[in-house]
Amino acid sequence: MIAPELLRQARIESVAHSLREDIGDGDITAMLIAAGTEATGHVITREPARLSGKDWVDEVFRQVDPTVELTWRYQDGDDVTANQVIFTMAGPARSLLTAERAALNWLQTLSGVATTCAGYAAKVAHTGVRLLDTRKTLPGLRLAQKYAVTCGGCDNHRIGLWDAFLIKENHIAACGSIASAISEARRIAPGRPVEVETESLDELHQALIAGADIIMLDEFSLEDMTEAVRITAGKAKLEASGGINKQTLVPVAETGVDYISIGALTKDVRAIDLSMRLD
Repeated sequence: MIAPELLRQARIESVAHSLREDIGDGDITAMLIAAGTEATGHVITREPARLSGKDWVDEVFRQVDPTVELTWRYQDGDDVTANQVIFTMAGPARSLLTAERAALNWLQTLSGVATTCAGYAAKVAHTGVRLLDTRKTLPGLRLAQKYAVTCGGCDNHRIGLWDAFLIKENHIAACGSIASAISEARRIAPGRPVEVETESLDELHQALIAGADIIMLDEFSLEDMTEAVRITAGKAKLEASGGINKQTLVPVAETGVDYISIGALTKDVRAIDLSMRLD
């Protein structure tokens, strides 16, 4: 879970960056409008969506002009049908237009992630599996996208390289064995979760004996996943991974694994179609 203060600071910084790259040294088109002109407007979605990104929109307008007033009709995590007004705004016309693109970019991107996640989560709602994101995020948007994942009903894997161990094939080769890698992880950071990637039932046995907290089943067959669940019998959590998509998701979930990690939740994001109109 992302610490609220860490997320707040990341949001302030990333919004500021998005405004710098869009506005530069001034919005010359907005200057066509007479200073002091007041306006109202609204944002609608052109397609069904799971909403995410409200705080990023609020932050955009706060940094552009804190006198702008936004009234939200939906909150993050809400499902919105097509052609619904998501929020209304009132304030200086120049400010509304200057903030428009950055605000919509955040809302359409994060809502796109949340909508994708909601679709995946609905497919496995009849099972006890938890769907996890990965580190395959858009550069600079790690925390924002991981927040959006939770709005879509899925869960976060580790945030980065610092908060949990994920021991993969190359780590094992460099350390000499699965047992050696796990032992060293316990020494370096006691208390941090230790996950080990395995590619066979034999490696699964090794990880169990060495005391891994989570064991990743990398591209296991359905039969081997089912056997892994039987062998493990709750002694560690099992995570299925490797090329899992909407077509293969349900059969994998029904094997009884605890987690399924899916890079597509964040790396293949398609923005939601939004539109802003002045009244």
